[in-house]
Amino acid sequence: MPDSSPIPILGGTGALGAGLAQRWAQAGVPVVLGSRSAERGEEAAAKIREKVPGADVRGMENADAAAAAEIVFLTVPFRAQSENLNNLREALQPGQILVDCTVPLAAAVSGKATRSLGVWQGSAAQQAQEMVPDGVTVVAALHTVGAPTLSDTDHALDEDILVCGDKKVDKARVARLIELIPGLRAVNAGPLEMARIVEQLTPMLISVNSRYKTHAGIRLTGLPDADHWG
Repeated sequence: MPDSSPIPILGGTGALGAGLAQRWAQAGVPVVLGSRSAERGEEAAAKIREKVPGADVRGMENADAAAAAEIVFLTVPFRAQSENLNNLREALQPGQILVDCTVPLAAAVSGKATRSLGVWQGSAAQQAQEMVPDGVTVVAALHTVGAPTLSDTDHALDEDILVCGDKKVDKARVARLIELIPGLRAVNAGPLEMARIVEQLTPMLISVNSRYKTHAGIRLTGLPDADHWG
């Protein structure tokens, strides 16, 4: 990492957030787990420290975690996205990047996880961009890597992470953090509006994984090996 700033994960007590935290911790990256209460965040952090001896993982209340670094990851279910963003209006500051990992699955309204919900703005990420304070940029990423895969540290990762955002420099900064996790390659998937397509890959993968009893991810072929973030 370019500095010693931790990676804040809001909703870090959930399966996806905890899985990412564990992988980053294994890579020697400091992490802050945000939760509705600092106590819950610290409980989740303690579990990761047990699994990864020496890990620099702390728990905080979401608002405090959001202030811990310039790039913040939001890993809550779709049903909790709006509430969390409303609660973070005073915590997020201009110049920050919010990495939205939300997928609008129908499971949020007691439907099937293999179906998605329509979002008025076009995607959960675009909804997040409308809700964050002025000057905060939203980048969409980490929709297709599964929590079970992340939490199974005996499983070697070999997946591509599609990153959507309106500024290449912002996406590049997010990509650097993602690629600190061995086996994950960040791919520039275009502007934020492309998140409406990327988010739809999650219910498709859930369906495939259910049929094949596995935890498949996404891998794009034919991309150059050279660093394409510039």
